[in-house]
Amino acid sequence: MASHEGKPIRVALLGCGTVGTEVVRLLTDQAADLTARVGAPIELAGIAVRRPNKHRDVPAELLTTDAEALVTSADVDVVVEVIGGIEPARTLLLAALRGGKSVVTANKALLAEHSAELFEASDASGADLYFEAAVAGAIPLLRPLRESLAGDRITRVMGIVNGTTNFILSGMDSTGASYAETLEEATRLGYAEADPTADVDGFDAASKAAILASLAFHSRVTAADVHREGIAQVSAADIAAAKALGRTVKLLAICERVAHDEGEGISVRVHPAMIPTSHPLASVHGAFNAVFVEADAAGEMMFYGQGAGGAPTASAVLGDLVAVARNRVHRGRGPRESAYANLPVRPMGQTPTRYHISLDVADRAGVLSQVAAVFAEHDVSIAAVRQEGRVDDASLVIVTHAATDAALRSTVDKIGGLPVVREVVSVMRVEGEET
Repeated sequence: MASHEGKPIRVALLGCGTVGTEVVRLLTDQAADLTARVGAPIELAGIAVRRPNKHRDVPAELLTTDAEALVTSADVDVVVEVIGGIEPARTLLLAALRGGKSVVTANKALLAEHSAELFEASDASGADLYFEAAVAGAIPLLRPLRESLAGDRITRVMGIVNGTTNFILSGMDSTGASYAETLEEATRLGYAEADPTADVDGFDAASKAAILASLAFHSRVTAADVHREGIAQVSAADIAAAKALGRTVKLLAICERVAHDEGEGISVRVHPAMIPTSHPLASVHGAFNAVFVEADAAGEMMFYGQGAGGAPTASAVLGDLVAVARNRVHRGRGPRESAYANLPVRPMGQTPTRYHISLDVADRAGVLSQVAAVFAEHDVSIAAVRQEGRVDDASLVIVTHAATDAALRSTVDKIGGLPVVREVVSVMRVEGEET
């Protein structure tokens, strides 16, 4: 790689929406400081957009609709991508990397599906690939996993990585309102998109979980490997039940090492779970994100902050841009892909978890013994039971010790067929407690 000492670092920006606009602003407002930090000026070579007339605050001479020509231009050193989605982002970034241009991207969906392809192009040309902004916005999370903890053995990463769902669940917890009511409020306030599917059904969190697991466990993990459940089925009754047990409900992305007869593997999952109010993640409210990391030597640590928004995400993009620009000035290279461990992703059925099961049962003698017998039959150990009687029926709440998802599902299916059980009201995992 040729030295750029004293020469400007020329940047092509793909996309100029909420995040891209903030990137342009920060590059302009902090130009002198960035030059001092990098050792050379950072200059915008061009901005690729679909409709130039929509961007009146950006110098017209920088705007272009020909993204391909921009990323392959000999005048460009670094490509910053904030357009999102798979295509055309994938094609454009591969072209940039193959041409020896460093890439900074905030594209979680692309990385969760095609990171291997991008890293291979990066390795072949010697260009950098940085993506801090792809997970948890402004929170410095990926670089610590990728670099600071590279000498440690990470055992678990568990976090709140989607602000929309956390806003909704926090609202349900504080007001007692239903999911539908709180989603409507989140949409009105701008915390949820008009079509919130990617957030509330867990797709956004699953992409981020795939990236986290890949870095934490030195294995290639894609979004298709992630077990995913959303929050649409979480009811006000579930929230109330959690409160009664000193817990709260969060949508969690969980990546952890799991032991199995066939050897060590990893579990990667996204789903709602009850966590004790004493857990650090329980105090994360509103649209904030937080990720709890456990490692052999470092112990427990938590990363917390704003996980979305134009300015926070642009902050992470600029941090990566400074890093790749320094590398180009001083002929250095950033970290490469680390997938040497190649740990298998275990299916959800083999993943041990604790569970909270709420049943509507007949209020008569012998009900608990019948239910308990089914748990024993499937080798699912009961940790706690709470029963409340009413006139004709009763509520029975059972919390288990750790059991595999397959064993629990079989247990619940059989319990649902017992004559004394009127309804299996809810089944929710319990996390953040000793098993």
